[in-house]
Amino acid sequence: MDTTQKPLPAPSAATGPMSASGAAPAKRRRAPRKSPAVAAASTPLADPLPAPAAAVPETAPAPTLTAASETTPHTDFSRRLGDRHLLDSDALEDIDRMTNVALGQLSGGISPASLAMAYLDWTVHLAASPGKQFQLAAKAARKAMRLSAYALSSAITGKAEPCIKPLPGDHRFDHPGWQRFPYNVIYQGFLLNQQWWHNATTGIRGVSKHGEAAVWFTAKQILDMTAPCNIPFLNPEIVETTVNERGANLTRGAQYYGEDLRRSLREEKPAGVEAFRVGENLAITPGKVIYRNLLMELIRYSPTTDTVQREPVLMQSAWMMKYYILDLSPHNSLVKYLVDRGHTVFMISWMNPRAEHRNLGMEDYRKLGTLTAIDVISNVLPGRKIHAVGYCLGGILLTIAAAAMARDGDDRLASVTLFTTMTDFTEVGEINVFMDASEVTLLEDMMWQKGYLGHQQVSGGFQLLKSADLIWSKMVREYYLGHRQPMFDLMAWNADGTRMPYRQHSEVLRRLYVDNELFEGKYLVEGRAVSISSIHVPMFAVAAVADHVAPWHSVYKLHLQSDATELTFVLTSGGHNVGIVNEPGHPHRSYQLSVCREGERFLDAETWKQKTQVSEGSWWPAWQKWLEQHSSGREAAPPLGSPEKGYPPLCDAPGTYVHQQ
Repeated sequence: MDTTQKPLPAPSAATGPMSASGAAPAKRRRAPRKSPAVAAASTPLADPLPAPAAAVPETAPAPTLTAASETTPHTDFSRRLGDRHLLDSDALEDIDRMTNVALGQLSGGISPASLAMAYLDWTVHLAASPGKQFQLAAKAARKAMRLSAYALSSAITGKAEPCIKPLPGDHRFDHPGWQRFPYNVIYQGFLLNQQWWHNATTGIRGVSKHGEAAVWFTAKQILDMTAPCNIPFLNPEIVETTVNERGANLTRGAQYYGEDLRRSLREEKPAGVEAFRVGENLAITPGKVIYRNLLMELIRYSPTTDTVQREPVLMQSAWMMKYYILDLSPHNSLVKYLVDRGHTVFMISWMNPRAEHRNLGMEDYRKLGTLTAIDVISNVLPGRKIHAVGYCLGGILLTIAAAAMARDGDDRLASVTLFTTMTDFTEVGEINVFMDASEVTLLEDMMWQKGYLGHQQVSGGFQLLKSADLIWSKMVREYYLGHRQPMFDLMAWNADGTRMPYRQHSEVLRRLYVDNELFEGKYLVEGRAVSISSIHVPMFAVAAVADHVAPWHSVYKLHLQSDATELTFVLTSGGHNVGIVNEPGHPHRSYQLSVCREGERFLDAETWKQKTQVSEGSWWPAWQKWLEQHSSGREAAPPLGSPEKGYPPLCDAPGTYVHQQ
């Protein structure tokens, strides 16, 4: 009798599993073919795990190693890999997320994959462009000859015509010492090098817009970091100050650096912020909180005139900032400016979300924020339409809410005003480098870990967009020259940021910035698309010429979407914040204003800028006059609270949510 163990065939779908006795099962009749629907319905949720093998007695002889015994572990492993519970589990996706988070922490929140793809795009197309290579080589040789001639002439005569001038807004080389030899040659060489790298990273055939933006952005960061103005012995102002003060400036700078480093490690606010306190010297316009829910407090400000405009004004800022940028100090408070001129002003103060609020989305902010505030105002002041105002992301939320209201026949808005608000995200400026699918996925994973996106991450990203001014010039001024810039109210507000919930910010990035759903008419509210063209009330839009967050050319594109009865567009001097905090009497302020009515021809942005008259001063009076023109008259100032309607005063302004850290 042959006692040799014969190899067993591996189980398969064709043969079926072996019986307990080891014998092959009897042949089965072929089952009738099922329809796909039936087959799907009858498919189990997970493949069954293999039955445990029978225990081998300790006295049993060791089996002969055969092909079957060698493949048994592999078969078991293969069947486990086919287990849907394992393959479809969230644990595997969580591993990917944690890996992405680790990479994001190492890269400063910038996607390595996105940069790698951008550089691959650039290098491959540049390698396939011999004409461009020849052009760059010729430009490099020509710039070298120009710089050599300039250096020789400057060294011999002391005077020479500059080869290149700094770009508008670049004030790094304004000090007179940069005009002396050899510092003039140094800064001229840097500017020529900067110009060459811009030529090398842009205008290459075939490179995507995002790839081009990412490569130039990275090159610019390196150039800004290595600029001669940031190197003490190459900066004539630092050398001169150090000699005159015998190094005292460097001692003060070292102290400032140590203080800033300690505050950064402890996640404390910058030095000098403690002098500005909300409710004491910031956000002190009198008023009452008349409503509060999970997401916001609604503030109603006390009238300062005997009569007020019938139509109230509802203001909302972005949820990534505290509302009091619109109510800073008394001299530059837009809220106080309106109240003193007879407007009833309401303000939304957003809650500062934490990890437990991770699932709050755009719909929550629309319903519990904007719409709830409109409902409360309509109950407190019945029969009056509302002038709605939105700032930055608050303007985007207002636009979505107003479009949905117009779609549903809700006519409670008298007008819509948007401050530095983009409605088309095709061209978002240098921030485009952070807005591809890879970067958004990285940000989503970083938010997923914490449940929110912190203020430090947001502010750091925006600082990179203007690193020359916001990072390196600050370093030179404070740490090398020893001049600490005095803290003022707008800087204090900028350091008092908020968090953004995971779900809501993810929706903003994907649905608006990446997919541009609002501009393309694909943004869904309650299952139906909304369109800005549905808004037929008068609109007032303000853009800032130096805005690096919402470029004014993109804000101007509202003209392509709006079918409002009247669209007033203002282009003001300043940046994203300074352009809005633009009180009358401030020097060196100007604006351009035009009104576009139904049936008028469209002008492109640059043509509009050339043809529109420039007015000196602040745009605030023009807007306040516009609000009056679109109101129905004045009435006696009503009381603040409405206890009989269920809205008693809850506390004094600025409320409680603004103090959340």
